[in-house]
Amino acid sequence: MTQDPRDLHRTREGVLAGLPARDSRPVIAASWRRMKVRGLDPGSPPEVAPLPDAELEARRARSRLAPLLSRLKAALGPAVEAGGLLMVVADEDGRVLWRHGPPGVRRLADRLGFVGGSAWTEGNVGTNAIGTSLVLGGPVQIHGAEHYVDSHTRWGCAAAPLHDPWTGRTIGVVDVSGPASSMHPSALSLVDLAARLASLEVRNEHVAGLERLRAHAAPLLARVGGRAVVVDQQGHVAAVTGMSAPGVVPLPADLTVGEVWLPTLGSAVAEALPGGWLLRLGPSAERAGTTGAADALAEDAATALVLDLAVPGPTLRVSGPSGSWTQVLSPRHAEIMVALLVHREGRSAAELGEDLFADASKVVTVRAEMSRLRRILGPVLCRQPYRVAPEVAVELRLPADTSLILPGSSAPVITGLTS
Repeated sequence: MTQDPRDLHRTREGVLAGLPARDSRPVIAASWRRMKVRGLDPGSPPEVAPLPDAELEARRARSRLAPLLSRLKAALGPAVEAGGLLMVVADEDGRVLWRHGPPGVRRLADRLGFVGGSAWTEGNVGTNAIGTSLVLGGPVQIHGAEHYVDSHTRWGCAAAPLHDPWTGRTIGVVDVSGPASSMHPSALSLVDLAARLASLEVRNEHVAGLERLRAHAAPLLARVGGRAVVVDQQGHVAAVTGMSAPGVVPLPADLTVGEVWLPTLGSAVAEALPGGWLLRLGPSAERAGTTGAADALAEDAATALVLDLAVPGPTLRVSGPSGSWTQVLSPRHAEIMVALLVHREGRSAAELGEDLFADASKVVTVRAEMSRLRRILGPVLCRQPYRVAPEVAVELRLPADTSLILPGSSAPVITGLTS
């Protein structure tokens, strides 16, 4: 059951006065701790300046969310229209791209700055369904006074992340919002279901593309001498010859035709295919197919790692004797890498929970993210504790203006760099 609004306001007043958050839901208590670490003033207007119209249109045009709009509207439109609510679709940065709902609720949202192009992350506007959902990677509903910023306490919202199951990355968020009195507890289940259906559609498109690539690659591999792997644009293996291969080969962000070095397979030569790549593998990669990547790459292991937060999009560069490999990280993986570079001695799952969420209990979430990150970096990352391999030289590059370090992030480890 939803907590009585008067109780929520009393709890809010007590927490802001410095009392323990005993009556708050754990997800709200943790989010408020992140806001306090960040130094966000609950009485100040949030930072929600929208993007210029031209940039907003550019984001919409290149967004992978556009094909999902019709499905999301079909799933949520009737409830939104009947309840006088607003459906919002935001990108992975928390930027509002599309809104759908009756004129009355759109006008109310306008007064909050909840408009196209505005940034609705925890770091910008405090505890809210879109921003908190992005932090946690799961569905969240925020009731009235559970919002951290005073001006939002009459508002209610429920949001769920839109995942790309093929890559494991969050590509956006779908949200239903409106006056707190109009929000029903079932809104969270409805939004979560809509997000899952949309994510399933994304996966089905990837599967169909991989099947097309596999059909194209079969006769090609029959003529290839030596060992080779055919992968799609995300690195999923469509076909292989002459060796065993993992299900996914992490590809560099700047992959081009020619020689390439991969942290998990070593040296290779890349050839472009429709919808993917043919990778002809060198000696170290051939040994990886039979002896395991860690042993096979002993002579070609990574020697240096640079995390660059001074460029648009957090960029990771890994170098070894045979070359280098560059990958643009998700915000969450960038936060994790910052924690591991700041703490070279390593971090436990509980410690990373504090670094990322101000919540040591988030060990399951941390372990899942670390598993995804280790699939990308292979032996560069060690476990027990989680750390960058000690023989790898590391560098963390930060922008001169520290406010530009992962803008919108509310992770305590990032806040520590910006304060």
